[in-house]
Amino acid sequence: MNLLQSLSRRGGSSTQRYDGVDFSGIDPLDFAWSFGGTSYMGVPGITGNKTETLESSFLGMVQGAYKRNGVIFACMRARLSVFSEARFQFRRMRNGRPGDLFGTQDLALLEQPWPNGTTGDLLTRMLQDADLAGNAYWTVRNGNLRRLRPDWVSIVMGSRDDPRVGPDDLDAELLGYAYWPGGFANKQSDPVYLLPGEVAHFAPTPDPIAHFRGMSWITPVIREVEADTAATVHKLAFFQNGATLQTIVTFKDMRQEVFEAFVKKMDLAHKGAQNAYKTLYLGGGADATVVGADLRQLDFKATQGAGETRIAAAAGVPPAIVGLSEGLQGSSLNAGNLGQLRRQFAEGTLSTLWRNAAGSLQTLVPPPGGAELWYDTRDIPFLREDRKDRADIAQQQAATLSSLINAGYTPDSAVAALEAEDWTLLVHTGLFSVQLQPPGAGALPGSIEGQANQAAITAGPVAGGAGPKAPPWA
Repeated sequence: MNLLQSLSRRGGSSTQRYDGVDFSGIDPLDFAWSFGGTSYMGVPGITGNKTETLESSFLGMVQGAYKRNGVIFACMRARLSVFSEARFQFRRMRNGRPGDLFGTQDLALLEQPWPNGTTGDLLTRMLQDADLAGNAYWTVRNGNLRRLRPDWVSIVMGSRDDPRVGPDDLDAELLGYAYWPGGFANKQSDPVYLLPGEVAHFAPTPDPIAHFRGMSWITPVIREVEADTAATVHKLAFFQNGATLQTIVTFKDMRQEVFEAFVKKMDLAHKGAQNAYKTLYLGGGADATVVGADLRQLDFKATQGAGETRIAAAAGVPPAIVGLSEGLQGSSLNAGNLGQLRRQFAEGTLSTLWRNAAGSLQTLVPPPGGAELWYDTRDIPFLREDRKDRADIAQQQAATLSSLINAGYTPDSAVAALEAEDWTLLVHTGLFSVQLQPPGAGALPGSIEGQANQAAITAGPVAGGAGPKAPPWA
């Protein structure tokens, strides 16, 4: 029995676990496991012949970057603060084109994903996992959404019928997900197997060397993060050691015990920010040389500023939005420029993330027929200026619609042409605006008004008056 068949026998969303995993002969350095006669790899950071797991350390990203580096935290907070404000709605699709938004009771799972949870909480956790691990996994348990820690998940690939097919073969497909409670090395708990239809997999940045696994945006700028952290530590050491780069004290001749006592006494009197700029008194032939005097010579702003900008670029957030120093100078803060940066962030980064998140969660919340799961940004304060732009666009469209109807096109075809941006959809009525008609053309032929107009045109001018004028083209 292969893995897919075993998963299918679980009965869809059942929470039971398969107890047939063979853990015998496991090497802790090469954590492998077998299922149905097929071997699988489950080592974090190693892509086995049947699975895909995290390439980098999730715990290292959390502790070394998110919790220790201010720039990484600020970039992620800027992304989370706006991304978490969206709501989910269904969007109608008409002839392949998007229509209006609407909601049903099926969206309750996303509006309250777990007790006391909100849509904002769900989006925050999704993006947090995606930023740090490149992947976010969610499933439904007991009517609530449940997060799967990304470094405890293996993506299982292969063939439905042939266990010899590897993930790189043309016949390979996604078979399911293996979730290891407590981590891969936890032998006290068996893995939980989930079908593809039971897992919402959010991976906004695909890993080029993997089929389904995502990649954290922090991975390419790890060196920048390390340099920024080192510069911060260096600044701290600068203040802790007397607010100077280095003080060199030389002696002509001094016994070892006298030298050690002098160093201890000098550190006690002058080391630390609280002792900075105190007068230094020396004796016994000692000579002090100060190398560097203040922070200006270190120029930390220039050193760290470039690295901060590169980190913000990898996050897809303009430095001015994050509040980084290089983004808070020059013309970047002008009203027009700041508006363009905000629009770049919203349309270039956030809209892609929202679309991907909606498509991922659609696995767990299937939309009604003729619709798709979509996001609603109409109530997000950060995008209020976009609402003004949309109002201006709507006003221009209304003017265009009025011109089309006055020109004789049917209202329905004019609306459809504007929505689809396809002028071939216009249908003409064969009638034209009254300004293009000769007098009386709009009146019924048998009516009194029509007969009078026709008689006036036929009679022509009369004595003592100009009479009715024929149109220029008559």
